[in-house]
Amino acid sequence: MKRNKKLRIIPLGGMGEIGKNITVFEYGEDIIVVDCGMAFPEEQMLGVDLVLPDTTYLVKNLAKVRGIIITHGHEDHIGALPYVLKEVNVPVYGTRLSLGLIEYKLEEHGILSKCQLEKVSQGQSVQLGAFKVEFIRSTHSIADAVAVAIETPVGVIVHTSDFKIDYTPIVGETIDLPRFAELGKKGVLLMLCDSTNVERKGYTMSERTVGAAFDEIFADVGGRILVATFASNIHRVQQVIDAAIKYHRKVAICGRSMVNVSRKAIELGYLTVPEGVLIDIDQIKKYQAENLVIITTGSQGEPMSALARMAGGEHRQIEIVEGDLVVISASPIPGNEKTISGVINELFKKGANVIYESWNDIHVSGHACQEELKLIHKLVRPKYFIPAHGEYRHLKQHANLAQSLGMEKENIFIMDIGEALEIDNQGARKNGRVASGKVLVDGLGVGDVGNIVLRDRKHLSEDGMIIIIVTIQKETGSLANDPDVISRGFIYVRESDELMDGVKQISKKAVLKGEGKNWSSKKKLIKDAIKEYLYQKTKRTPMIIPVIIEI
Repeated sequence: MKRNKKLRIIPLGGMGEIGKNITVFEYGEDIIVVDCGMAFPEEQMLGVDLVLPDTTYLVKNLAKVRGIIITHGHEDHIGALPYVLKEVNVPVYGTRLSLGLIEYKLEEHGILSKCQLEKVSQGQSVQLGAFKVEFIRSTHSIADAVAVAIETPVGVIVHTSDFKIDYTPIVGETIDLPRFAELGKKGVLLMLCDSTNVERKGYTMSERTVGAAFDEIFADVGGRILVATFASNIHRVQQVIDAAIKYHRKVAICGRSMVNVSRKAIELGYLTVPEGVLIDIDQIKKYQAENLVIITTGSQGEPMSALARMAGGEHRQIEIVEGDLVVISASPIPGNEKTISGVINELFKKGANVIYESWNDIHVSGHACQEELKLIHKLVRPKYFIPAHGEYRHLKQHANLAQSLGMEKENIFIMDIGEALEIDNQGARKNGRVASGKVLVDGLGVGDVGNIVLRDRKHLSEDGMIIIIVTIQKETGSLANDPDVISRGFIYVRESDELMDGVKQISKKAVLKGEGKNWSSKKKLIKDAIKEYLYQKTKRTPMIIPVIIEI
């Protein structure tokens, strides 16, 4: 290949935000993609279930895409795959657990048989067009995590993905620091590195410290114990099960994703559960409270999660009662703090005792703190650096940290989603953008909810709506009867007869003022007249929907 071609790095997600991690690497006629994740909807995204990256660029360049590399099995790295693979059906490379979790997601979407999943091991390499991708053993809050070293015609790229340096992991070996050092010694062109915990000083605690905390908690509890955590945090689930076994408790697993992930982890050997410990959620009433542990989803307060339904008294099998202990073993994803707080309050109201974020020992992060980040920087010693995986403040702080370690400011690039970084023999520079952004999933609809729909939903949620139904005689064009007024979320009609009578009279006048049978013109007259009237009377601006029926 000609050496004057440019290497392009294009993040389609995961920059300036938490979640939705996906990065494109392009050289000549070859493209590879690292990760393909989703994000939780923001508070103002009313009714939205998931947020996906816009992969229009990959669809347009489908012939170039050689494969998707998965670093680990968390939702913010694999959650968009079932949607993206429907349009960009290319091989997916990942370790055994990552592919196991992907399989059940693809099966749910009915596309597993159409997809090509390629299993790789930590330490293995694969050739994908112009790229040779090496999977480096890493440690994170899920087993089988990897970083990747991508050998390109212009140099080696190291992408750490999510990681921490855990010297005593629950499953598997420690992160392969010697390999990072070897790559650094040979020369690394560019590093992309996890920025999530860059604001935290020191080191991230080992996952094993959580096991000691569970041991201490379980020893002093006489009632039922419920533990909420991420379904994909198999290390955490294992430690809950170990504590339950020690204190002679049965374990029930609750929540669809928790059940699916746990089943797959047991099947693949990443979760060890002795015979007779696990019971079905429908069997919990057969056991005394002091003999039960329930592991559940809902650590982020998600409205439809098992824990949220328990807190709201809407769960079919589990009712929270006085004496229950609920342990929320997770820290809130930014933006979820209010929903988690609401769930915790409801649990307390029902008489449960709740242990949550302020008890530091019940959760440790899966992301590297400052001293770990410094170590990776010093081992890899890249020429160029892109801080990745974080909100803008995290990316900026990580850029500052790299500078403090001696990296030149002009060699550090804080990227926006869709922005392209080009590297060739002449150096590195930002150059152009590609189509990017958010694709919103609402029920079965993918991408059919946009800014206009969200604006309307926000309008309805804040001001409500009024529907005016006007019936007109087809022959004469006169009103057949008085307009009907329907109000939702604005004002209760029966308690506001005078106001509603005014709306009817103004609607009449507006209809008669309009000429002929130009219904769109008449509707606009009705809408404008009522909008002005209601604002004068109430200082509110509900959504106004005029309906004209011709009989």
